[in-house]
Amino acid sequence: MRGKGRGRTTIVWSENSEDSYRSATFKCEAPHFVAYGISFKNEAPTGIAYTSQNQSVAAFVGGDKAAFYHCGFFSSHNTLFDSKGRHYYHNCYIQGSIDFIFGHGQSIYHECEIFVIANKRHEIQGSITAHSRQSTKENSGFVFVKGKVYGIGDVYLGRANGAYSRVVFANTYFSRTVIPQGWTNWSHSGSTGNLHQAEYKCHGPGSASTNRATWSKQLTDKEAAPFLSLNFIKGKEWLPEWFF
Repeated sequence: MRGKGRGRTTIVWSENSEDSYRSATFKCEAPHFVAYGISFKNEAPTGIAYTSQNQSVAAFVGGDKAAFYHCGFFSSHNTLFDSKGRHYYHNCYIQGSIDFIFGHGQSIYHECEIFVIANKRHEIQGSITAHSRQSTKENSGFVFVKGKVYGIGDVYLGRANGAYSRVVFANTYFSRTVIPQGWTNWSHSGSTGNLHQAEYKCHGPGSASTNRATWSKQLTDKEAAPFLSLNFIKGKEWLPEWFF
């Protein structure tokens, strides 16, 4: 699918639901899907937590080997359901307030802008990611490389939505919108020993690691290397050759 630019071509819907899949404006479940220059938007108002009006997903991505270039994803919360499969996002814009990139996906977000909007559901603190990895046998994880996190609301980089939740931010700019603790284990009552919530050479006023969650990691060059390569999603097997 090819649009005329994320500011000019938009697929819009407006639905809240207790079911993330049902509420999604756009659903992608086919393998080898590519989108270029399109915005996906769910304009439903912010849902009430713990009620049926809770999810308002802009895009559900559940097919393997999906790529999005210069696309936009807009919602008040639960914006991008990166459900499962290997995915690549390049120069995309993602906006939300609570768990707005979530799922079991194995994905690289390269040079993406993440914009935090004010959280209107004050009983829950906002978080960018909620990754759902459940065991070491799963290769999934969200990796953000050379991007930018900024906005108008306070936010965690991620919350653990599984005992082996895995998220890495590398070479990313953090504005003061990032909470000093950085990460939260909210909703995960078990051990934090298997969580992989990590940062590598990030910069900006929100990147100070002094008060970070005790289980979060500041990676060494060697530890970060597997996440900085397209091998993390076996990208050389399916992304266009011109990319390399």
